[in-house]
Amino acid sequence: MHIEDNMLKELATQLVELKKNIVLIYAFNGTGKTRLSVEYKNKTKAGNNGNHTGVYYNAYSEDLFVWDNDEINDGVNVRLQVIKSSLNEYHATLDEENLRAKLKLYKPKFDFRFNFYKNVADGIESIQFFLEKKDIKAEQEGKKLAETEDLHKTDNAIKISRGEEQIFIWCFFLTLFDIEGWTGDGKQSGHFFIDDPVSSLDDHNIFVTASSLMNLIDQHFKTRKIIITTHHFYFFSILADWLMKGEKSGAYKKQLQGFILKKNKDGIELVNPKNDVFLYHLELLQTIKRAIDEKQLYAYHFALLRQVLENISSFLGVRQFSYVLEQIGITDKDEIAMLTNTMSHKNVFRYEAVTMVEDNEQKFIDIFDRIQSKYNFVLHAN
Repeated sequence: MHIEDNMLKELATQLVELKKNIVLIYAFNGTGKTRLSVEYKNKTKAGNNGNHTGVYYNAYSEDLFVWDNDEINDGVNVRLQVIKSSLNEYHATLDEENLRAKLKLYKPKFDFRFNFYKNVADGIESIQFFLEKKDIKAEQEGKKLAETEDLHKTDNAIKISRGEEQIFIWCFFLTLFDIEGWTGDGKQSGHFFIDDPVSSLDDHNIFVTASSLMNLIDQHFKTRKIIITTHHFYFFSILADWLMKGEKSGAYKKQLQGFILKKNKDGIELVNPKNDVFLYHLELLQTIKRAIDEKQLYAYHFALLRQVLENISSFLGVRQFSYVLEQIGITDKDEIAMLTNTMSHKNVFRYEAVTMVEDNEQKFIDIFDRIQSKYNFVLHAN
């Protein structure tokens, strides 16, 4: 373990010295990506007189939020306690409407209220959650809207689910990222280190989280270093596709660096994917198969399908994936290739998961079935 710790320190130094502002790292389970984020924090603080120079989202960030179920009063005053940290000084300037806008992408069924300490400068003491007004109105059939206006009563507080909690905390940190001056100099500088914000989310919310990260990158990559690590290949794949092949990929090119964090016989290393085999087509196919089986196909699944086609064409030594479409028996390969590219890159799909129209869904399933028939990939049962 001592050897691994030293190597993680070296990798943190490597990332600090890297002259790139967008760093995307795929990390196999158990390789130490969370420890890497801690070493990065320690390294940057050591170079800044022990003061933070960035904001972090990782497992420790979520640990700052703890439920008080108020069991003595049968949950009447249930709330999410916020443990004091160095971030508390920025709570007072956190924009609640900005937070609601970020939450809106996830279509939440709750509203929230901050409970500040008596000295507001001490930050948020706890957060309470409530049903949205429209939900309360629906539950109180026949009552006038005026009778539902008093939404934010303590006895209306609810406990949200684990997935909703993770989404809220993630959006809370996204809103903190927007605050200027947290580096202490009032300038747009410093870094964000984001470790696995999708650990317990479903496919739809993983896509939305990737979209919110792209918004963050668009806003800050020219002035701040943004490091993202994940063990979730679907999440990694979507981000890599947008960054490397999306509409704005030209703007990101000079600032982008991808890595795989992996163990070897000597310890741990950061590997450039260009120098290693990184064709996780089976993972992509499994994700697509699950979406088909569960009848949950969205437009963004075309981005995954395109990556499968590109991986197969790369293996066959061909640059254009339309060649693979021809090999699996698609007669209108150029038209289907254009559809696949359009559905993968269109900006609207970064902001909302749109269900496929029936015609595109049939074409999508046909391509998938033909790939399986031609190449007979072995997929695990769901």
